[in-house]
Formats: sequence, C-alpha cells, structure tokens
Amino acid sequence: MSRRRVAAITRRLLHQFRRDRRTLALLFFAPLVILALLGYLLRGGGGVPQMGVVNEDTGPLGPVVASQLEHSTTVSATAMSQRDAEAKLRNGDLAGYIVLPPDFSAQAQQAHTVAPDVRLEGSQPGLSGSILQAVGQSFTALVGTAGVHFAPKVSYLYGGPTFDTLDYFGAAFIGLVVFFLVFVITAVAFLRERGQGTLERLMASPLRRSEIVLGYMLGFTVLALVQAAEVLAFSLIVLHVHNSGNVALIFIMEALMAIVAVNLGIFLSMFARTEFQAVQFIPLVIVPQVFLAGIIFPVSTEPGPLQLLSHVLPLTYAVEGMRNIMVKGADLGWSSLALDFGVVLGFALLVIFAAATTLRRRIA
Repeated sequence: MSRRRVAAITRRLLHQFRRDRRTLALLFFAPLVILALLGYLLRGGGGVPQMGVVNEDTGPLGPVVASQLEHSTTVSATAMSQRDAEAKLRNGDLAGYIVLPPDFSAQAQQAHTVAPDVRLEGSQPGLSGSILQAVGQSFTALVGTAGVHFAPKVSYLYGGPTFDTLDYFGAAFIGLVVFFLVFVITAVAFLRERGQGTLERLMASPLRRSEIVLGYMLGFTVLALVQAAEVLAFSLIVLHVHNSGNVALIFIMEALMAIVAVNLGIFLSMFARTEFQAVQFIPLVIVPQVFLAGIIFPVSTEPGPLQLLSHVLPLTYAVEGMRNIMVKGADLGWSSLALDFGVVLGFALLVIFAAATTLRRRIA
C-alpha cells in the first residue's frame, strides 16, 4: 500500500468538498442551527398548560388548594366556573380543570379522604401529565399535615387512561412518514431523470411541455397516494393506532401532504445538481418542521417567536388536522379542521404552481 497514493485520494476528496460550498455549509452550519433550535425549544421559556380551578368549597381548605394551583409553576391555573371550564376545555383553551366540591373541607376533616373531580382534555398526554402533577403537588401539604388520603376522580374528554404514546404520536407520524419519504424519493428520482437526459429526449418528441409537466406530477403523485394508503392501513390494522374519526378524511389529509411533498421535491430539485445535494434539503426542510409542527413538542408550549413560525408551516396544520380526526373524532363541521384542510390545500396549490413553473423552465 502506497501512503502517497492514499494521501492523494484524500486530498482530492477534501478539495472537492472545499469547492462545494453548499455541502460545507450543511456539514458545519446546519447542525448548529438544529441544535440551537432544539435548545431554544427546551430552554426558551415556553408556555405551560392552561388549567381551570373550580372552587365550590365553603370551608377553609378549598381556597388553600386553589391558591396552591394558581401559584404553581407547572401549570397556569385560573379560577372559573365549571360551565366556563367545560366550555374552554372543549374549545381547546384548557388542558384540564379541577372541581373542589362544596363539601370538600368536610370530607377532608371527617373522612380524611378527598376525591376532587379532575377533568382532562386528554388528546396530549404530556399536558395531561402536567395537570395531574400540579394537582398532586397542591395536595402535598394538605396530605402531610392532616393525614388526608388523596384519590382524585379523573375523566377524559378525549383519549383516556389507555391512550398511550403510540396513539398520540401515531396520528402525527402517519403524515410525517408520507411527507418525508415522498419528498426525498421525488427529489432524487427527478434529478435522476434530468441527469440521464430523459427530459431532453422527451422535449425532442412530439409531446407538449404541459403534457410533460402534468405527466411527471401525476406519475409521482400516484406512487405517493399508494404509499399513503399503505401507511394508513398498516397503522390502523397492524399497529392499532387509536382512531375515532373517518378514515376517508385521514386519507384525504395524507393525500394533500403527499401532493405537497411531490411538488416541493420537484421545485427544490431545481436548486440541486446531484442526488447528494437533493438529500441535503432534508435538514433544512424536514427537521425544522419536525421540531416546530407539534409532532414532539405541543405548539402551545413553544416559546412565542417559535409559535409564530410554527403557524406558517404546512406540517403544523396537517398534524393538527390528523390529531383532530383520529383523537377527537372531528369532521368537516369543525371550524378548526376546516382551517387545517384549507391551509394544507392552499399550500398544495402553491407548490404545484411553483413546481410547474420550475419544470417548464428546466425543460425549456
């Protein structure tokens, strides 16, 4: 083995990377951006779950517990009536609320057992856990001084005690898997078509430009829709992901995300010369949306500036729509779901136009 020849190959490879500024930027700059984004999400002082406190107790202990909750750092608790709390819970403004009944103090002093009603929205287990943690902490002093047994009655608007992590993430990952794989496959496959000269040969044929554009889009879209159906069937039949909604609505949302991914892949392929450069768009296009779209971290708990950014990402509305359908059983009569569909559809039309314009320019 010749050290000189090995060194020559190494120098040649490093020289190629030195001239490829895009790869160097991805290699050294993108990791810092991703880590900074993750750090800001975890330590940026985002919001805490909103909670209602319904204090109907006529004795001395109810106000003590209510005060403990209102000063909690785990939740943002506000005193309100049970009617308002239930309305806000159904509107999604609250993650849960607690009801301290009129005989709450009497129960604690006589039976040494308190069983307040805790009502949880339930669609996001992390927020429900924070509510239960805050409630438990508020009773710590009471239990320690009076020897009171704490046994809350917990009920759920959506989901339930058996609603697990897969049920929560499954609704989001169904759309994410389709979006991610379709985007990568479309971008790489389209670049291969260009690199092999297929576009130029088609242009030399009697085909019109509009026919070529539409043909490519439909071809990639058909494959994407088949994949979307496969992912949905596997998730519901094999993995038994929780679903309370209409399967057709889930597939329509998946289909819209597949169309977005196809045309986004075609559009961004304009800015790549090789398949390797096309893959480089993953940390720039996919990873930020994974962090900000509410897949891992609820949007309501993100720092304020990141919440604004989340609300302009199409994946945010797709994830919210999928969870509304699968977890809450929403239909198109829900204004929130109609908004989710409308935003994703609008973005799909936008990227279709951008991809068609890009493809015609490349063919010309």
